[in-house]
Amino acid sequence: MPAPQPAHYLRRLGTWDAAMIVIGGVIGAGIFRTPAAVAKSTSSGTEVIILWALGGLLTLAGVLCYAELGARRPQAGGTYVYLREAFGQLPAFLFGWTMALINYPGSVAAVATTFADYATRAVGLPHEWVKPVAVSAISFIVLVNLFGIRAGAWVQNIFTVLKLGAVAMLIAVGLYLARGHLGLAFAADPTHDVPTSMVIGALLPAMFAYGGFHYLNDLAGEVRDPQRTLPRALGLGMASVVVCYVLINIAYMAGLGHAGLAASTAPAADLMRRVFGESGATVIAVGIACSTFGYCSIAIAGGARVLQVMSADGMFFRPIARIDAKSGAPRVALMVLGAWAIALILSGSFEALVDYTTVGEWLSHAFGIATIFWYRNKLKSEPSPYLVPGYPWVPLIFTTTVLCVIVATAITQPQNAGMSLLIIALGVPVYYLWRKRLNR
Repeated sequence: MPAPQPAHYLRRLGTWDAAMIVIGGVIGAGIFRTPAAVAKSTSSGTEVIILWALGGLLTLAGVLCYAELGARRPQAGGTYVYLREAFGQLPAFLFGWTMALINYPGSVAAVATTFADYATRAVGLPHEWVKPVAVSAISFIVLVNLFGIRAGAWVQNIFTVLKLGAVAMLIAVGLYLARGHLGLAFAADPTHDVPTSMVIGALLPAMFAYGGFHYLNDLAGEVRDPQRTLPRALGLGMASVVVCYVLINIAYMAGLGHAGLAASTAPAADLMRRVFGESGATVIAVGIACSTFGYCSIAIAGGARVLQVMSADGMFFRPIARIDAKSGAPRVALMVLGAWAIALILSGSFEALVDYTTVGEWLSHAFGIATIFWYRNKLKSEPSPYLVPGYPWVPLIFTTTVLCVIVATAITQPQNAGMSLLIIALGVPVYYLWRKRLNR
């Protein structure tokens, strides 16, 4: 009898599902809070809008590069696979060590806690319920994804539509408040004059709010007709996010003014409260809860695929490499990632992990996109169904910009940047110890 074939991922995601993953992976909690940090470092509404548009254009450049990479290697693992092929197993392991084992579960724990915070406030539960609700949310997401990517996509699509509804609501309220004097949204703020160096630094939080576009590449092994679907979904999804981000910032500026946005700790709630009172703040809390829940679903699904591919390479425990033959889901990897995120919630240590690995995340974007140069030079005989336009300038501009952002972050937040680099460096001895264990 022929030997049974090993289980593999099933291609069940269409263009709509893939685009929803891009949108849901980028829009989490950041756009509901980060605009205040950008406003604090600028002198006018015009500067705020320009920074968000510039951050969006730079991120779109990165997305075009990921579209080519995904079309070249339409398989699970995303950046891990590109680094392994182009630069070898050690850089790929360092990516997995930093992202799949630390950043992904840390981000899930942080955002799940944000979800629980907004959800409990919306329904009037005491603060003591935050951790149990966050743990329940992660458990539910893992359970749904155990049935396969199709079930996870259904949940993801619903919550992405709900979060887009929350964004649309904020835009409508802001423009309603600005009726007749929309030009004030772009006016200079005489009370908040800042030097040019601070304005440039304000690009950092805007760029970080655009992060998360790489999750679709982690799930590329489950996308139908990936050579066509991945570029379309990445472009459509990210373009939609840029439009949403620019419009929502215009709404913030129009409804609160530059000074009001800079002084706000919760601009989305403040904007809704101006029109609907406390009931408006409650409604947007529900919207933010939907947004953060959707992000957790994507991060768990994408992170589990990276863990599974690492394990299949022998770079993590072998049982985690298993894929269920019927559902096509990496069930062990999903449970491991979910359990680790829950442990971080219960320990309360996730906030530091996310801060410490942010630089590592963007460093992985820079090196991941740099693999395009390797693919173009070494695999000239292997044509790609999609090529990033403007090569080599588009990947070069994105990579250079990201490295500049990292340097700026190291200057403004030396402790977090230093810890991020230390965590990456600690992966080197772990890699060689693991290789030694494998050889034995």
